Amino acid sequence: MSTKLASTYLRYSKGATTLDPLMQCLTPRLSRSMATETQMATSEASPPPTPIFVHNVSPVAPDVLATIYRFPSMEPLRFTNYPANRLHLPLRRDILHRAIVFEGDATRQGTASTKWRGDVHGSNRKIRPQKGTGRARLGDKKSPMLKGGGVAFGPHPRDFSTKLPKKLYDQAWRMALSYRYRRGELIVVEDGVEIELNEPRWIKQIMEKNHWGNANGRSLIVTQDLRPNLFEAIAGSGEDGLAKTEDDVDVKDLLELGRIIIEKGALDSILKDHSSDLDRTVPSAVLY
Repeated sequence: MSTKLASTYLRYSKGATTLDPLMQCLTPRLSRSMATETQMATSEASPPPTPIFVHNVSPVAPDVLATIYRFPSMEPLRFTNYPANRLHLPLRRDILHRAIVFEGDATRQGTASTKWRGDVHGSNRKIRPQKGTGRARLGDKKSPMLKGGGVAFGPHPRDFSTKLPKKLYDQAWRMALSYRYRRGELIVVEDGVEIELNEPRWIKQIMEKNHWGNANGRSLIVTQDLRPNLFEAIAGSGEDGLAKTEDDVDVKDLLELGRIIIEKGALDSILKDHSSDLDRTVPSAVLY
């Protein structure tokens, strides 16, 4: 067997075109694996690669178009652009639900309080003997089983607030506005929304003319600052809608009523305050 292997190896080394099957086990010594194959070093030195510096790479989002109206005549004035990542986000019901629950938990007072038997004023004397009376055994008069005693497992003051990542909460704000925008229920008006008189009939006529009233799902008017006449008139005609400043609005308000009439300055301020997840920058890197 050793003679045959040696003769086969001599035929291979002399340039034979065929290889004996018994020599298959020797081929890994005579060839290189493609998985570990590397180029042999040459005498000519190749020039070093030119570094490419990347600074603050961020994707470019398309813009969406919004019409600015004059209140209360609703005359179109001009168009304005908003980035799609601020006013055209896809709907995520789970994120909106978490944001609304987060806001609701933060509004709970958690002040309900009851007294346990140790908190009730009274003597610690045992009411009757443990045995011999034929009646149920009892301790002191502060027992939860007796009238005027403590409350077993009653509520105590606590904090109901929950936590939510700020970036997720900011996404919920923009999702709510984007949902209204896609449905045509986000009406942007010029700044300084106000009416001449603070009478409810004035705002009722405006609501009926523009189909914003109770019959059409009510409306939410959002302003930058307090508008005395507008807010007082809306309060007297509560069945037609609500008026709030941008500081008093939350995600639930944006989804609760039929539509949103919002000042452009208030919309810009809300989008600016709730864009923490967009203010991320890629650190500088060197690519070869």
